[in-house]
Amino acid sequence: MGIADYAFYAFAVVILAAGVMVVTARNPVHSVLWLILSFLSAAGLFVLLGAEFIAMLTIIVYVGAVAVLFLFVVMMLDIDFAALKAGMARYLPVAALVGLVMLMQLALLFGAWVEAEGAPGLRQAVTPDLAEVHNTRALGMILYDQYFILFQLSGLILLVAMIGAILLTLRHRTDIKRQNVMAQMQRDPAKAMELKDVKPGQGLG
Repeated sequence: MGIADYAFYAFAVVILAAGVMVVTARNPVHSVLWLILSFLSAAGLFVLLGAEFIAMLTIIVYVGAVAVLFLFVVMMLDIDFAALKAGMARYLPVAALVGLVMLMQLALLFGAWVEAEGAPGLRQAVTPDLAEVHNTRALGMILYDQYFILFQLSGLILLVAMIGAILLTLRHRTDIKRQNVMAQMQRDPAKAMELKDVKPGQGLG
C-alpha cells in the first residue's frame, strides 16, 4: 500500500470515531467539536479523490459557517440538559426498539440490493470528461446549469435554517435599552433639546 492508501484509512477511521463521539459525547459543545473534526477528515478524503474544490468548500462552508453556527447556538441557548437527559432515559426503550427496526431494514436493504446494468455508465454520463474539463468547472456547470433550481432551493433551506437559529437565540429583555429607529426619526427636535443659560460661576441645578 502507498501513502494514499494509508491516508485514506486514517481519514476513514477518524471520521467513524468522530461520528461516534458526536452522538455519545455528553457535552453538546464537545459534540460540535467532534463534528468539526469529522468535516475536516471528510475534506481530506475529497483531496485524495482529486476534488480539491469540494474539499475547500467543505472546510469553508461546513467548518467555517455551519459548524461554528451550531457551536454558537449550543453555547447561547439556555437549555437544561439534565431535564433533557431525564426525558431521554424515559423513552430509551422505545428509541432502542425503533433503532433496532431501522437496522433490520437496512440489513434487508443491503442484502437485497443489486446494481442495475449500465449504472456506472449512467453515473459517468452526468459529469463531463475530467480529462477535458477541470472538476471545478464541471461542478459549476452541473450546479448552475443542469440543477440550478435545486441549488437555489437548497440555498433557501439554509436561509430558513439561519433565520430559525437567530430566532432561537434572540432574547427580548425588558431591562435592556434597545434602539428604536422609527422613534428616533419621528422625534421633535424642539422637545429633544433644551438650551440652558449658564451664568458665570454657577452650575446646572
